[in-house]
This record gives sequence, C-alpha cells and structure tokens, in this order.
Amino acid sequence: MRARLDITKVAPDAYRAVAALDRFVVRESGLEARYIHLIKLYASHINGCAYCVDMHIKEARHSGLSDQWINLVNVWRESPVYSDAERAVLAWTEALTLLADSRAPDEAFEPLQQYFTEEQIANITVAISTINVWNRVTVGLRTLHAVAPEPAAA
Repeated sequence: MRARLDITKVAPDAYRAVAALDRFVVRESGLEARYIHLIKLYASHINGCAYCVDMHIKEARHSGLSDQWINLVNVWRESPVYSDAERAVLAWTEALTLLADSRAPDEAFEPLQQYFTEEQIANITVAISTINVWNRVTVGLRTLHAVAPEPAAA
C-alpha cells in the first residue's frame, strides 16, 4: 500500500480546519480524556483506520490506560472492563459511526442521559464526528502509519 497524497501539503487549510476541531475536542470540550480515547479508538477500529488505531493506542497508553482496557474495545459488550458510562459512550460511538445502518436510535442515545449533561452529550457527539472525519481523510488518502522495527528474537 502507498499513500495517495499528503493533505498537509496539498490542502493545508482543510487539514488545519479539521485539526482545529480536534483541538477543541481534546482541550476545550471538558470531556474526560478516557472518553476521548475511547471514542477515537473505537471509531477508528470500526472504520478500519490503521493510522488512527496505531496513534490512539499509543496515546491511550501514554495517558495511563491499561492494555486490557485498550485491547478489549472491539469486544466491549463481552467485557466487564468498561463502566456503564463508558458503555454508553461506546454504543453512541458505534451508532454514529455506522449512521447509515443505525440511524442513531434512541436506545443508543438515551443511556448517555444517565451519565452526562446535555453539553457533554453534544461534545461527545462532536468528538465522534471529528474522529470520523479524520478516519475518512486518513483511510481515503491512504495515510500510512510508521512501522516499528520487529524486536530481535530471544
């Protein structure tokens, strides 16, 4: 696989606009970092974005989240690792990421209301939308993640 083009070079204004939205989510939305990591990681898995999955795993680890918490995100329904609030975020992330199929049903939205304010729900929705933009740009343009060297066999 090879990259199709580098958006930072051919459309820097578009890149900066998406990056500004992402900065809002991370720095100004008031959402706990764990929810932002959860949203970015799960949506990136759903969308098959290797670049973003690689990046968000590293960021989640750097933030101190456990490998188990990170590794089980794709099977969250079968794992007791996630809190009820995290499960609500995961369900909403899935519903909005798979919007054409899900149509954002009430059963995915309503649990959020037990754990989050309306402003937080709006910011969660923007966070989900933002990572979906990044995923579509990155997958569509075939942005490649760095490949770490294989460790030497013992």
